[in-house]
Amino acid sequence: MASPYLHLLAAQARSQLSYRASFALDLFGNVVTLGADLLAVLILFRVTPLLGGFTIAEELLIFALAATAFALADLAVGNIERIRLYVRIGLLDALLVRPLGVLPQLLVVDFGLRRAGRVVYAAVLLAGALVYAQVDWTPGRVALAIVAPISGAVLFSAIFVAGATVAFWWIESGELANALTYGGRDFTAYPVNVYSGWFRRVFAFGAGFAFVAYYPALVLLGRPDPLGLPTGLGWASPAVAGVAAAVAAFVWRTGVRQYRSTGS
Repeated sequence: MASPYLHLLAAQARSQLSYRASFALDLFGNVVTLGADLLAVLILFRVTPLLGGFTIAEELLIFALAATAFALADLAVGNIERIRLYVRIGLLDALLVRPLGVLPQLLVVDFGLRRAGRVVYAAVLLAGALVYAQVDWTPGRVALAIVAPISGAVLFSAIFVAGATVAFWWIESGELANALTYGGRDFTAYPVNVYSGWFRRVFAFGAGFAFVAYYPALVLLGRPDPLGLPTGLGWASPAVAGVAAAVAAFVWRTGVRQYRSTGS
């Protein structure tokens, strides 16, 4: 059953690689974007030795975990945000009549291979951050260093899908979805304790962003949570990601069931 999707994916890859100069520029541009975010972190530590009580090595680990999780999600499902265009022009109707899943088709029909550069860059950054932070390795921490970025990617993917699904009811919902996805990327790049009040409660714990990088980093670093919560919450990342995926699946099925046709 996976064969049709693989053929669609291969066709997308061939079409993008056929324009080599354009593909190379897109690849470079995606890497530069992440480099600019990293530069912002380094500039912050030019004026302060600590950020929320975290050293530059500790913050770089949080940043790298968040960057890797988001890059994986953006590569896998980032193009789902184009669904509002498909609803408007009627392309979604064509996907619905095919004997294939609608969501998998959407994910492969505009698969952005250029985003692979960001994944590689983030993975290298994560490996360097783990070394720089001088993590005291145990079998559990080795497993967490692998599982945490994947769990974060699942959570970001769930937010991508749930946010894009709003287009079934409100076509011009792009800014709302971007506030959660790209805003969440920026939120997770820094220690949660630098935020306060309702903003931290809603996004760190309500949306689950604290479990993308902050709590896994605390476990890897072996340091207590400045907020006073158990550092073992870092191990809850897969469970939080699973809940987010279940919610996104429910929202997606609801949206598809209520969709009628272009203009509905």
